[in-house]
Amino acid sequence: MRLALSIAEQDDAPELAALHNAAADDLTRRYGHGVWSTTATEKGILFRWQHVRVLIARKGKRIVGTLRLQTKKPWAIHVKYFTPVKKAIYLTGMAVIPAMQRKGVGSLLLEEAARQALAWPVEAIRLDAFDTDAGAGGFYARCGFREVGRVIYRRSPLIYFERVLV
Repeated sequence: MRLALSIAEQDDAPELAALHNAAADDLTRRYGHGVWSTTATEKGILFRWQHVRVLIARKGKRIVGTLRLQTKKPWAIHVKYFTPVKKAIYLTGMAVIPAMQRKGVGSLLLEEAARQALAWPVEAIRLDAFDTDAGAGGFYARCGFREVGRVIYRRSPLIYFERVLV
């Protein structure tokens, strides 16, 4: 499978919103309604554009996967669980269209995220994943992220993961 990895442009926002919605709809269909069931909008995608680098994977002209790397710590993350480093970034908003899941798209995006992080430069990538059947904790562990804690945030069970790069 040939994929092109790149940094998203703001005019990719409508396709990114559609991708996030397709992934959320698939999770909702498979696991029921949950915090993963939120609807993404083009306006919301563009609003989050500050402090972020959005990576995309394209198959041909179609965006099939994405993730955000951001310097601003998400509300749900508590730094006390993580390895002390001078500078870390946070991985948020990862999604792959359902038809391309389990085909290496997410793994390629995570490897590109690590390359981007080293060039940023930062020493670690941090993230949280739902600690439910709809969560991706096993995926992150298989991709080299280490579990560092489990918390409940706004009634949602989360697993914290990190990948130290240095």
